[in-house]
Amino acid sequence: MALATDKEILRLVNLPGPRFTKILQISVILIFFIFKNFKSSFIKLSKFSLLFICLLVYDCSPAMITKTIFSLAASIIKFIIFYLFFLNAYADTVNKKYEPNEKGILALMYHRFEENKYPSTNIKINIFQKHLDIIRENNFSFLNPKNFELEFNKVSREKKILLTIDDAFSSFYLNAWPILKRDKIPFILFVSTESVGKNGYMNWNEIIEISKEDFVFIGNHSHSHEYLVKYEFKKFREDIIKSINIFKENLGYNSKFFSYPFGEYSLEQKKYITENFDYAFGQHSGVIDLNKDKYELPRFPINEKYGELKRFKFLINLLPIQYKIIIPEEKFLLKSNNPPDLIIEFFNDQPNINKINCFSNEGGEWKDSKLIYEKNRIKVIFTEKFLPRRGRINCSMQDKDGWRWFGTQFTLN
Repeated sequence: MALATDKEILRLVNLPGPRFTKILQISVILIFFIFKNFKSSFIKLSKFSLLFICLLVYDCSPAMITKTIFSLAASIIKFIIFYLFFLNAYADTVNKKYEPNEKGILALMYHRFEENKYPSTNIKINIFQKHLDIIRENNFSFLNPKNFELEFNKVSREKKILLTIDDAFSSFYLNAWPILKRDKIPFILFVSTESVGKNGYMNWNEIIEISKEDFVFIGNHSHSHEYLVKYEFKKFREDIIKSINIFKENLGYNSKFFSYPFGEYSLEQKKYITENFDYAFGQHSGVIDLNKDKYELPRFPINEKYGELKRFKFLINLLPIQYKIIIPEEKFLLKSNNPPDLIIEFFNDQPNINKINCFSNEGGEWKDSKLIYEKNRIKVIFTEKFLPRRGRINCSMQDKDGWRWFGTQFTLN
């Protein structure tokens, strides 16, 4: 088959009939041209492409062809800019690279203060005061939540402590708030909007009062504080929307911070939280570093048992174990995927992976987990199912800088 010349192409352009038919004819010839003349002359291909453009715009004048080329170039540039912006935005939500000098942000979670009949969520106020003293003695600074985004997105070369208080109990306002206010110690107070003003909880006047301090942030803790992970998605969404509306009604804004009730969530629920908040905290232990998922931020729960001073001194000196991803991302387990096939993927240049040890509460009691080390990955092998309501896995490692730690949590249906 002889190749079409420029004149033959122009003759096709000027043929009567629908433009679609002519475009189809030109397209077939262009394909043959590319296959048979790829090695011969780029100039011929360029001329052929220009003729094809003039067919598309119904105008073969030099001015129109030039205009069309510039228009196409502008579209391509816009696409490249959008693509680069998308990559940058995506990179902001995923892992960056291993940072050996990362000291991390250690978040502490408190609930009640001097409510001694609730030891699992209570801390004695004199012990709380000692916690604050220990933090200062170690020369760790308290992180103001207004600077959280800045600190989260950079390498933390100095350890910072973030205080968080869940549920806004009256005992916090009566016993802990005077200490924090006196010393201007920053914190996030997570509020469940349904309980505000009820017996044993702070009211909106008290919440508004403390929110006026520039070292205090009010976080969203849902509306009902029920076991939301078991809700149908529509009911879950309604609960979150209601809390957001009440926040806006009383504070004039919705918080950038969210705390999952009981630290429980499904992947679908987490996705919805990402659409309405900037950060979300769980109740699994670990140290925050710049590679952590900002919608699965760890905290160390503190109570009468786990707030014991010797343990606390060890805890606040922990360093992060960085990782790229934990598989599966879905943290809500059904019978069919309990126990999960857990894989932790690390960075290629990350040292001492083979020194990591993990333990879990599979089968209802804490025990060492069997690990399979594969280059930059660890497979955790569970021999028993997790029992309701939560399955926890904690991993630790000691290196020249000290002890490192991270944990993850699964919720059972």
